[in-house]
Amino acid sequence: MRRHDQGGDRPTTQDPARRGLRQDFDARARAARADFEASIQRRRADFDARNEALTARTGRNLPAAIGIALAFAVVMLAALLIWKPAFMVVAAFLLGVGVYELTSAMRFAGRDVPRIPSVAVAIAIVPAAFVGGQVPALFTLLGGIVLISVWRLVEVAAARTKPPAGNVVRDLTNGLFVQAYISLLGACVVLLSREDRGQLWVIAFILVVVAVDTGAYATGLNLGKHPMAPRISPKKTWEGFAGSVAASIVVGIIVSMLLLGLPWWTGVVLGVLISGSATLGDLTESMIKRDLGIKDISSFLPGHGGLLDRIDSILPSAAVAYVVFLIVTH
Repeated sequence: MRRHDQGGDRPTTQDPARRGLRQDFDARARAARADFEASIQRRRADFDARNEALTARTGRNLPAAIGIALAFAVVMLAALLIWKPAFMVVAAFLLGVGVYELTSAMRFAGRDVPRIPSVAVAIAIVPAAFVGGQVPALFTLLGGIVLISVWRLVEVAAARTKPPAGNVVRDLTNGLFVQAYISLLGACVVLLSREDRGQLWVIAFILVVVAVDTGAYATGLNLGKHPMAPRISPKKTWEGFAGSVAASIVVGIIVSMLLLGLPWWTGVVLGVLISGSATLGDLTESMIKRDLGIKDISSFLPGHGGLLDRIDSILPSAAVAYVVFLIVTH
């Protein structure tokens, strides 16, 4: 019994010490967690502030632009390299959304360009170009322009209040411009992709366009002092343009030799031409937005504009790449 009593009722003098150690450990853990959360909040606030300053300076949400560009790159590469006919779906989506964005922006500005037939023509020209080639694509475009014009004239005839003749002519010419700017130039990408090794040419010229954009961005951001077209695009500078030319030539030489199996000087030609066409495409869209009195074509891509804002440099460059392809390979 004594052993049981002595062994069963041990003193508890260590319990308060243990509780004190545990409370101290909990307090330190809470303090460390609070410091960690505060550090995360400070870093997030610092990142947001830098991102806002960068957006204000460059006119774009850079992280969003990079993320969306990478997503599109993955989809396009998969379509071109795995099964080329799948590229028709990608091209039809891009052209259809681009036409819808531009016609919607025009209608918002009071220019009644029919959206339904305009989008239908942009989508229809993709299989016509990929399956049939140049002639079917051209007839699809011409027939589509007639359809859009007749559609608008029927709308005017059925309207109770007739718009002025000058406005109707403006609507018709704007409808023609949409098809020439997006559907025709976009068809050049499809025509190029259907050719033997054409998918490599599509990848090559898009890489050069990316180099143009990156070179202009980097040099313009750090060295830009002389505006190129201040009334059209205030953030574009001659220093940025020089950087875009240099970057496009370097990438043009690389893709020509390693991807296309062509002489190095072909890359120089491709780089110079595409640096001009990509810059022209960007300025053209800036002129369109200024003429319509809007900042972005749409808000399809939250945070940095519409889809057309992302492919404005690719469209005219596709025509340049297709012409260079025809000259080099024929």
